[in-house]
Amino acid sequence: MMKPEISDSESLWKTHKSYRPEEILAAGGTTAFADKRKKETEAAIEALKNAPPIEPFSDEEWAKLMDEVARDK
Repeated sequence: MMKPEISDSESLWKTHKSYRPEEILAAGGTTAFADKRKKETEAAIEALKNAPPIEPFSDEEWAKLMDEVARDK
């Protein structure tokens, strides 16, 4: 059975902030805002690439899923 390796890193999203339209307009519009946030975006992308794997299912859930798949064939 091939089981994907996925991880969860809570600290990955703690620094990722959302912005109101007013903040974007105050920065000079979408292009100016994006230029100012480019460094943060690059850091977020790098953090995603380097994040540890997440396991979405427990071993029991994987076993149940694989049993269901085998029965549905």
